[in-house]
Amino acid sequence: MEFFGIDLVELIRTVGYAGVWGIVFAETGLFLGFFLPGDSLLFVAGFLSGGGFFSLPIMLIGVSVSAILGNFVGYEFGKFVGPRLFHKEDSLIFKKAHLLKAQRYYEHHGPKTIFLARFMPIVRTFAPIVAGIAQMDLKVFWFYNIVSGVVWSFSLILLGYYLGSVIDVDKYLLPIILLIIFLSFLPAIISYIKEKRRG
Repeated sequence: MEFFGIDLVELIRTVGYAGVWGIVFAETGLFLGFFLPGDSLLFVAGFLSGGGFFSLPIMLIGVSVSAILGNFVGYEFGKFVGPRLFHKEDSLIFKKAHLLKAQRYYEHHGPKTIFLARFMPIVRTFAPIVAGIAQMDLKVFWFYNIVSGVVWSFSLILLGYYLGSVIDVDKYLLPIILLIIFLSFLPAIISYIKEKRRG
């Protein structure tokens, strides 16, 4: 089954456990990983686990750990570059006021942001980095990082695993993945519409 010219099932079979975990880690922790297909990847990994290609417990644990560690690396990267940004002079692109605003936002809404961002493509890559820049409390970050990482990993993998056992996923894989992508972007779309109406 091809998706935008890529056979996801064959790709995941080829890269195996390490490839799936590496992609999840990169998408959740590395600055350049925002373009990687996290949600659809986990769904297909769950589907293949249901078919016996992967061990479901190993996949669940491995993906959860990768997602949690990825977010932590993103947080540490943000924490590393944060002090330099706070001392940086304003420029055409950079405004210190925006950084201070982000810091205040994470003080009040950090836990909710870390949890919800996990389910939003692109946002989940940058949310932990901004949390580190904004110097979000590490203990609070770790708690919501772990909870969101486990919930995100388990929900998508188990969805693929369950649907693979009750319907012909090969036949409906493309529409299911498109639906998952749409639902992933839906919160951001709703938030954008709300902001436009307020403005």
